[in-house]
Amino acid sequence: MTKDTVPERNNEGFLEDAWAWNRETAEELASEDGVSLNENHWEIIMFLRDFYKEHEMSPPSNRLFVKAVKDAMGEEKGNSIYLMQLFPGTPAKTACRIAGLPRPTNCL
Repeated sequence: MTKDTVPERNNEGFLEDAWAWNRETAEELASEDGVSLNENHWEIIMFLRDFYKEHEMSPPSNRLFVKAVKDAMGEEKGNSIYLMQLFPGTPAKTACRIAGLPRPTNCL
């Protein structure tokens, strides 16, 4: 997949249509951030996709992202350090972008 085949994105690199996303798109978006996806990444990405299907929004902030992961997967994965290791920078923003979801509303 090349940048030409990634669905349309906004100026911050988030997909315009979350439903146009697929695993190949995720791989391309992740590579742009220097992230090589493994099963731990996919677990969080699929969690976010399910969260979006249920709530029709991305977790609105990094704090709420961490809390949602903690509630769903436990303390080991629902902590800032673990999520920062998987998704550098602002984990909620990076993870949502790779998952093809809208930008979290309260993330800088």
